[in-house]
Amino acid sequence: MKLRRLAGVSKATRGSRSGSPLPKSRAQRGTSKRGRLLLAFVSLVVFGVTFAGCGYKASGKAARLPSDLHTISIPAFVNQTQTYRIEQVMTGAVVREFAARTHYRVLNQPSPDADATLRGTVVSAELAPVTYDSRTGRASSGLVTVFLRVSLVDRKGKVLWENQNYQFREQYQISREITSFFEEESPALDRMSRDFARTLISNIVEAY
Repeated sequence: MKLRRLAGVSKATRGSRSGSPLPKSRAQRGTSKRGRLLLAFVSLVVFGVTFAGCGYKASGKAARLPSDLHTISIPAFVNQTQTYRIEQVMTGAVVREFAARTHYRVLNQPSPDADATLRGTVVSAELAPVTYDSRTGRASSGLVTVFLRVSLVDRKGKVLWENQNYQFREQYQISREITSFFEEESPALDRMSRDFARTLISNIVEAY
């Protein structure tokens, strides 16, 4: 009996060496299939990482600003709200952000030398309380919502970027009375203006 089993093994071995593969078991076929699926998954991951490294974004669009744009004028925004000088604080933040993040020469007033002019109108600005301090009952955080009309137009009158219903919304912690948030010297207003400027410049330059 032992010799027969050894002979059977030897015969099977010779058959596999002669080029006649043995039939795969169900477990082997399952393992092979899983291997192919794993290889395909790894390939997709590598493919995605490669494109991400090249700056490809499925949900975005290419920048719309022309290559011959070098100087941008950003005059003071128009204020249609009851908040005193909010337009000046927001305009200053936009000018600084544009100068810091882009290669454009930025002018803070209208100029015939500008290749394009960015204009904005603050339509409304409001703050709604979100959470309250359980001890004092005072608002501890609030949701700021600012509506604007913003456009970037070149010297020939062509609209390069525009949003007539631009909305900036962000939640902030409130350290003082909620009515003081939009005061001219308020640190909260400065922080909100900087956040707004970063968002706006990203929208314009990246053209999302």
